[in-house]
Amino acid sequence: MTDALAIAPAAPDDPADRRRRILAIVGSSSGNLVEWYDFYCYAFFALYFAPVFFPSGDSTSQLLQTAGIFAVGFFMRPVGGWLFGRIADRLGRKTSMMISVLMMCAGSLLIAVLPTYETVGTLAPVFLLLARMIQGLSVGGEYGTSATYMSEVATKGQRGFYASFQYVTLIGGQLLASLVLVTLQTVMTKEQLQGGGWRIPFVIGALAAVVALFLRRSLAETATQDNLDSKDSGTFAALFKHWRAFCVVLAYTAGGSLSFYTFTTYMQKYLVNTAHMPTVLASRTMTVALFTYMIIQPFFGWLSDRIGRKTNMLLFSGLTMLLVVPLMTAIGGTTDPVVAFGLIMTGMIAISFYTGISGIVKAELFPTHVRALGVGLSYAIANSLFGGTAEYVALWFKNEGMESTFPWYVAFMLAISFAASLIMPNPKRHGYLDGDGTVEEALTRKTRLVAA
Repeated sequence: MTDALAIAPAAPDDPADRRRRILAIVGSSSGNLVEWYDFYCYAFFALYFAPVFFPSGDSTSQLLQTAGIFAVGFFMRPVGGWLFGRIADRLGRKTSMMISVLMMCAGSLLIAVLPTYETVGTLAPVFLLLARMIQGLSVGGEYGTSATYMSEVATKGQRGFYASFQYVTLIGGQLLASLVLVTLQTVMTKEQLQGGGWRIPFVIGALAAVVALFLRRSLAETATQDNLDSKDSGTFAALFKHWRAFCVVLAYTAGGSLSFYTFTTYMQKYLVNTAHMPTVLASRTMTVALFTYMIIQPFFGWLSDRIGRKTNMLLFSGLTMLLVVPLMTAIGGTTDPVVAFGLIMTGMIAISFYTGISGIVKAELFPTHVRALGVGLSYAIANSLFGGTAEYVALWFKNEGMESTFPWYVAFMLAISFAASLIMPNPKRHGYLDGDGTVEEALTRKTRLVAA
């Protein structure tokens, strides 16, 4: 199962080769978009189905329970990162991506047909939890495999630009979920949405997964047969040899995921629940913000090809650490959608230094035979612990009357990301894609200097 894309890359100015790589990016991105659309439909439509699955109570407590199940879906991600990373490193990136999108289809379809609390009592949230676990397992495998595939398909000198389309489609999934929400809010009443209209987006997601599966069938494999046949491919023993790189990725992903979910998934509820902005207005504000956020990602990927991934990471963690507290405080005190949009976009621009290169900056730190496992598992663990719990922690602080503490928690985790970015070796010199592949040696020297 050898592949010309991986073994003998053509010159960057070869039109046929460029078309082939673009089609590969589109094919892998299509599944990524569907995966994240399905996943975020849960977050965006929670305002409507929370009362349907849980006993009567105040809106914050119901949202807290749905956020808890949202977080459980994240805790399945490390399992998915390990399972699909191993599949990708041993059976191929294409096989892994096709299985993951099929599982997301199943999880979305299950949510669409679930009975309510009024019908089956406590079994309703149990079934919801099961569907979220399936989705979490799928998304946990999707990120690492698609990040690996995109980094391997891209040509040298353009890897940041090509890889940025992973977050274009990830944010695009959020945006599509938000657009569906705004559309349904326009044509349906709140009572209609709570009565069953919230099921529509999950049906759309299940159908879209079929299209993504068809597109992924045509993808070329980027891993060589020699790498797939290696006895070390996708094993923990081989990954452990790169434990320093694994820890660095964990550290900067913690702050990256937490800040990303704070300004995207949680922000809609923050505008409604804290700033007291009308639900429809908050949804429209976030739709415009997400669209703007999505289209600027390739610029930050392109920028990293010029100034280096390490510089991007230092700018992300440093700027976001300094901005998050004043931004969150200001957003919580305004109901003006224009002001809120400007404040949210300021945070999103700072985070874009990370999200524009999120996949490639991880892929460059691991060799081919454990790349999908290393990228997927490290991301999934940090994302589960900090990204997946962002909404729950924020709502818990609010419920305890300590809402202003949450931005400081985000800033603290970003300080850890800043430290990890300082230690991270420069991928241009020491990365496994374009550098000399001495990541572990470079990390060893840096950690010794820090210890000294």
